[in-house]
Formats: sequence, structure tokens, C-alpha cells
Amino acid sequence: MTDSSWPRLRVSDWTDTRDTLHMWTQIVGKVRMAYAPPVNHWWHVTLYPGPRGLSTSAVPYGQGAFDIEFDFIDHVLRVRVSDGRSREVTLEPKPVATFYGELLEALSSLGLEPRIHAVPNEVETAIPFAEDKTHCSYDGEAAQRFWKQLLQAQRVFERFRTEFVGKASPVHFFWGAMDLAYTRFSGRLAPPHPGGAPNCPPEVMAEGYSHELASFGFWPGGGEEGAFYAYAYPEPEGYAERNAAYYDQSLRECLLPYETVASSPDPESALLEFLRSTYLAAADLADWDRPALEALRP
Repeated sequence: MTDSSWPRLRVSDWTDTRDTLHMWTQIVGKVRMAYAPPVNHWWHVTLYPGPRGLSTSAVPYGQGAFDIEFDFIDHVLRVRVSDGRSREVTLEPKPVATFYGELLEALSSLGLEPRIHAVPNEVETAIPFAEDKTHCSYDGEAAQRFWKQLLQAQRVFERFRTEFVGKASPVHFFWGAMDLAYTRFSGRLAPPHPGGAPNCPPEVMAEGYSHELASFGFWPGGGEEGAFYAYAYPEPEGYAERNAAYYDQSLRECLLPYETVASSPDPESALLEFLRSTYLAAADLADWDRPALEALRP
């Protein structure tokens, strides 16, 4: 018997919507980045799954704040400012260029005029937002299912996060690669990252990977229904061998297909086993100070 609370969504059934939504989240993430104070490893640019969709959370602006939320229940993008005003952009099939123009108009009407680099990052073909008429799909049911997948992943990641008392990231959504991510750090500096992400400056990767880490996440690719992933930077010797059941040699990451978790009799336990075993491989092989970094379990 499988757990029906883990939504099923074949990547092939929503690829066009996924790619359009990816561009929309990049635009909103860049608006947040324009106003939020910088935080290490780019933690100030991310989005967060919430009870209705994906949100920037509160972003400082003047003497107040604003937020932007993808509401995947009512299918609107909602911009709210702390003086009570708000604007909405309908989420429906439309080109990225149209969405971008409508959002800028909504922001301007609220006194927000962000300066952003209006070209997507971490994608092979980077069409400027104002010119992108290629990505124009929106399947509301698929977007809602993806958000509910993120909520389930977030719930388990948050439980996993309680087991670590060292430096760790929030559980957050990076719009560059369109993944939900959580990262643990050993406390040591890492060698300079070589870069290599498409349409992404090397200094971005250098900041993101400045310290030794073990990272975990969920990405709507890498399997028929997306995949959970884990990797270490720098990757310690023996990491692939110790994670032989999960390790993908082409990606140099550990992968666990979403469908494997969702069809398990106990999805939470299946995902926690993946997270814990890949973390232990990274921490043990790189000689992390585990007694100082891990929470004592009752």
C-alpha cells in the first residue's frame, strides 16, 4: 500500500509548465535579491514553500516590507506591502515576456522598481525575460501537485535538519536550478569551486561553495517523477563507493527517484534513510567532527 499524500507527477506530463514556471520563479527570486540584504551562500535570494505555494517571505523595503507569493490554490501571483496594499498577476498560460511585464507593472504601482539582471541563470538557453515568448505554458493542477511535492519534501528535510547543530542552511527553494535544498557544513573552508553552471558567473558558485558541505535536495528532473539528491563538496575519496546504491557517475551525485519514495509503504522513512546514509558517508570520509556537530537523540 502506498501513501497517497505524496502527489504523483510525471515530469514528461508537465515539462512545458515546469520550464515556464522555472522562468517565473527566477524573475520573482531576482526581485527579492534586489532588495534583500546579502547573506552567505546566497541564502537571501531563495523562495520558501508555504501553505498556499511559494513565497519570498518578508523582504525589507524602506521602513516596511513586501512579499511575493505564488498562490497555487487560487493561481495568482500576489504582491503585498506592509502598508496594506496589494496587487495580483493571474497565473495562466502566457509567455514569460507577458508575465514579466505584468509583474513589473504591479510592482511599480506599489512603488517597487527593482533593478535586476533580467536574463535567467543556470539554464543552457538564456532568453531575456522581456523577449521570452517560447515558455508560455501553465497547467494549474500540475503546478499545484509540484508545490505539494515540495511540502512533503520540506517536512522530511526539516525533521532531518533537527539532527544537526552545526552550521546549516534553511530548507529553501533555489530558483536557479529549481530545487528545494538543505545543506550542512563541517566548519572548514573548501577549495575554490571550479564553476561550470551554465549562464552563471564563477563568483556565484565560489560563494555558494566556499565551505566544505554536504547538500541534499529535491529536483523536478533526474527521474520519471523527479529525484531527491545528495552530494558532498569537495567529494571525499570513497564517497561514490560507499553510496554505490545511489551514486550517479554522470552527475556525480546520489539520486533517489521520487517515485521510489512515493510508492514506498513508509515514504518518510525511505527518504530519511537516504538523507542519513549519504550524510554519514560525507561526514565520516571527510573526518567531520560529528560529536560536536550532531544533536543528541533522545
